[in-house]
Amino acid sequence: MVLGALFAAVASVPRSLLVYGVPAGFVLLWQGGRLLNKLWWQPRRLERALRAQGLRGTTYRFLTGDVKEFGRLNEEAWASPLPLGCHDIVPRVTPFLYNNVRENGKTCFSWFGPIPNVTITDPALVKDLLSNKFGHFEKPQFPALTKLISDGLTSHEGEKWVKHRRILNPAFHLEKLKLMLPAFSACCEELVDKWEQSLDSDGSCELDVWSELQALTGDVISRTAFGSSYHEGRRLFQLQSEQAERFVAAIQKIAIPGYMNLPTKNNRRMRQIQKEVNSILRGLIGKRIQAMKEGEPTKDDLLGILLESNMRDTDENGQSSLGMTIEDVIEECKVFYLAGMETTSVLMTWTMVLLSMHREWQDRAREEVIGLFGRTKPEYEGLSRLKTVNMILYEVLRLYPPAVVFSRRTYKEMKIGNVTYPASAFIEIPILFIHHDPDIWGSDAHDFKPERFAEGISKASKDPSAFLPFGWGPRTCIGQNFALLEAKMALCMILQRFEFELAQSYTHAPHTVMTLRPMHGAQIKLIRVI
Repeated sequence: MVLGALFAAVASVPRSLLVYGVPAGFVLLWQGGRLLNKLWWQPRRLERALRAQGLRGTTYRFLTGDVKEFGRLNEEAWASPLPLGCHDIVPRVTPFLYNNVRENGKTCFSWFGPIPNVTITDPALVKDLLSNKFGHFEKPQFPALTKLISDGLTSHEGEKWVKHRRILNPAFHLEKLKLMLPAFSACCEELVDKWEQSLDSDGSCELDVWSELQALTGDVISRTAFGSSYHEGRRLFQLQSEQAERFVAAIQKIAIPGYMNLPTKNNRRMRQIQKEVNSILRGLIGKRIQAMKEGEPTKDDLLGILLESNMRDTDENGQSSLGMTIEDVIEECKVFYLAGMETTSVLMTWTMVLLSMHREWQDRAREEVIGLFGRTKPEYEGLSRLKTVNMILYEVLRLYPPAVVFSRRTYKEMKIGNVTYPASAFIEIPILFIHHDPDIWGSDAHDFKPERFAEGISKASKDPSAFLPFGWGPRTCIGQNFALLEAKMALCMILQRFEFELAQSYTHAPHTVMTLRPMHGAQIKLIRVI
């Protein structure tokens, strides 16, 4: 009777629906099976394979992995500040990583959605990873998100990376950087003059130096990259800063398939910013190219050097060719602005905070600066002879590195150390954790001790490859000399004019928004040097 009713129901279905509907149903089932395999069975198999090789880690959760737990722990850790003078910041800045390593060992795994994320803290393995000893590793790619912030050198791979690095290298040669020193000096002088005008009758004032130093580095990158002042580049600076914050909000949800295609408020705003930034940069680049075509000499700024190098680039047969498209140049300019501004402002902010906490080192640095330059503007030869200032900057970069984690991705199954990792696994290199590891830096790893760098980087720790603020190997940050030279110039000119200490309103709360920032600003009391 039941079968009869079933056959009757089937007989009543139009033949066209049976012809097309049944295959469509099989297709849906097949696609559903593939999705289930990707989101459940495959991660479960990978988890068993990793555990079988002796690794420990978190248990896979369907679809989101550890993304929710990552966010929850961040919220908890960031709710309370640290005591003043405390540099043991790993539990607050990266609580999920800290807990995972503590519970599962220094090589462990977690889950970024359905993708295994392996943490490796052994400096020797990290050095080999970054130098590609085990074969080529890729940076994790999120095309929909990367294009919204900066699809430049830092995200390229293979031949495209080689070509772009070759074209960009001339802009960061030492001789070119020396030509930018007057711009560094002019921007810093405007800043310290502004601060002096803010002093009260007693010769002191309080400022949030985080926002002030962002303005400084925004000014520097505007002038050195595009030949314009900070005020002309202000809109670009504001947009890129907002995009960076929205990027962090999106990255925690990118593991959800198709998330970036959803018309969320954050996604829509990121696309609006992308369009406006591209429009501004296209205008700047177009004007510069037109001026070069009309015979104007090339300017000694990053954009001018980049365009000149790009036009000189040759293909593999030695034929002249345009190495980068206009779109490529736009993306590299975004990297200039974001990385050039962010890295140095973070370094300078934490340097002023730490020298406020450790006044004896501030006094030693000022004594060195006055001894070399007096009250005159610093010049390159003197900057290259700085020792105490160098030690301080290195120690700040160790304790408060701008980038707290580097990530790579296996493009095929690879064996690293004694463990075989599957294709497309994320390899996480926790720079902040390595820089604070007592097994590497000693029992005083959380203390501010610039003297550990007195004999250089190679003798500062038990492992010379454990200092990684700018990376290692072929993909070492191309702008590290630019950032350090700018930081030295700024710090010297500030020390010449001011003493500084923490304001009573300062709260010690480092956290990450792409880079390691002070969560509530950096309120500093400036005092005129007599």
